Amino acid sequence: MTGSILTLLTIFVLSVFVGFEVISKVPSILHTPLMSGTNAVHGVVLVGAIIVLGTGHGALELTLGFIAVILATVNVVGGFVVTDRMLEMFKGREPKRAPAPETTSAPAPAVEQEGVGTPS
Repeated sequence: MTGSILTLLTIFVLSVFVGFEVISKVPSILHTPLMSGTNAVHGVVLVGAIIVLGTGHGALELTLGFIAVILATVNVVGGFVVTDRMLEMFKGREPKRAPAPETTSAPAPAVEQEGVGTPS
């Protein structure tokens, strides 16, 4: 039992180091598409969380399964939001339109000034 836990912990730690090294080598221009695609693929994680929630029997299993479904859903939705924002950056900008001319038919009233050419 202890040997299998130690083996799994070793694999986990090594995968963290390998993942960090791989992601740190990705250029920043490719980081957003890579991460949004990865988050979209996490729909598989959501399906797994739903299966775990469906097979849970105790209160702890059901609680952890529910939390897993919530977190997986947030991750998938976040991936699609990032993808949508990224695609918005590639759309062309609309040209600026000229301001609409004013359509007033009556001229503005003249303002009389005191003391300038008017008898008091």
